Amino acid sequence: MLEAKTEKELEAIREGGRILSQIIGELAKAVRPGIGTGELERMALDMMSEAGGQPSFKGYGGSRKVKPFPTAICASLNHEVVHGFSLPSKTVRDGDLLKIDAGLRYRGCYTDMAVTVGAGKVGAREIELARVTREALILGVEQVRHGAWVSDIGKAIDRHVRRHGFSTVKDLVGHGVGRAVHEDPQIPNYLDRRSAPIRLFRNLVLAIEPMVNMGGEEVNCENDGWTVTTADRSLSAHFEMTVIVGQDGPEIVTPLPDFFA
Repeated sequence: MLEAKTEKELEAIREGGRILSQIIGELAKAVRPGIGTGELERMALDMMSEAGGQPSFKGYGGSRKVKPFPTAICASLNHEVVHGFSLPSKTVRDGDLLKIDAGLRYRGCYTDMAVTVGAGKVGAREIELARVTREALILGVEQVRHGAWVSDIGKAIDRHVRRHGFSTVKDLVGHGVGRAVHEDPQIPNYLDRRSAPIRLFRNLVLAIEPMVNMGGEEVNCENDGWTVTTADRSLSAHFEMTVIVGQDGPEIVTPLPDFFA
């Protein structure tokens, strides 16, 4: 069910989004060759706690076969698309692409955000992959307004991605957010003609997040039950923003940092 957020909820979402954006910015600046993702995890936990928030990913989900997500941030390297664990045993190396994805619970409401950061000397094609993914996110966000269709978002994203010779991941989607980590509607990053048309309205809150591969669009889930990787082991990039649907356009709740690498 799609539900507009109340003004009280929107206030908490705006404040939580501002905090999360600052945290992601600090994590992105800390990325360098040799840093362990466990150090980024510690930084994130400290900053979230200091701001009066809680990580919304840690302990999320799980089933009889899969344990709940174990870390506060997703730290996905190179061919890892999303949901990589931020563990001390995982080290960032020169030339790596690191995707940092985090959610924050603040005053009972949720925001979500992701960036792709290059470590050290990153290749030109890798930089282009990240740049195009970020541009695709911005183009998707620009479609958000009262009365627009969810499909407008994915259409704009996928058109830009394909124009530059990359592949949009089809098996993963953006989503509503605010009262929970994941809410309706699902937001494909392409024009999915099988999906029922969904029209946006004021004060919906969305997490828009294109995931883009240098190679093919196919992905696999690893044995840990969480980490999603490219099937052909090609590199992947990921950017995400939380936005509020306005009458005439989007209100960006988690603005991206001003740099990629």
